[in-house]
Amino acid sequence: MVIDSTFWVAVSFVIFFGGLVYLKVPQKINEILNKLILDIKNEIDESEKLRTESKKLLENAQKKLDTAQTISNEVLEQAKKDSDNLTIELNDKFYKSSEIKKNLAQNKIVQMKETAIKEIKDASVKIAMDSVKKIITTSVDKSKLNTLFEKNLDETKEELKKINS
Repeated sequence: MVIDSTFWVAVSFVIFFGGLVYLKVPQKINEILNKLILDIKNEIDESEKLRTESKKLLENAQKKLDTAQTISNEVLEQAKKDSDNLTIELNDKFYKSSEIKKNLAQNKIVQMKETAIKEIKDASVKIAMDSVKKIITTSVDKSKLNTLFEKNLDETKEELKKINS
């Protein structure tokens, strides 16, 4: 039999693999691969848990956002109603106030008119009295005095009637 280089390559190949088996290299590689597989599986499980948890958090956040939006809309509607009511109330107060001021002004005008009429009456009575005194002092005759007095009295009465009506 001829021992050539192929034989020695085959022998060294068997010895190499025998050394590997003796040193338990395939088991160590298998353990390392199993450990890596287990680590990857744990990471996948953990990422699945995180994904589920984040999905729950997202749903909760979405519910809170919807609730906040609903509450916000309700608050805006209530504020709009309140502002409308306040506007109506302020308008009512304004019109009532202006109506009161109008009535007060009309009352003042009526009072001023009455005061003016009274002053005119007082002035006319004073003028009549002054004319009567003047006539009495200038006239000596009682008959003329009585006629003149009656005439002036009638004129004064007519003037007062004109003023009153």
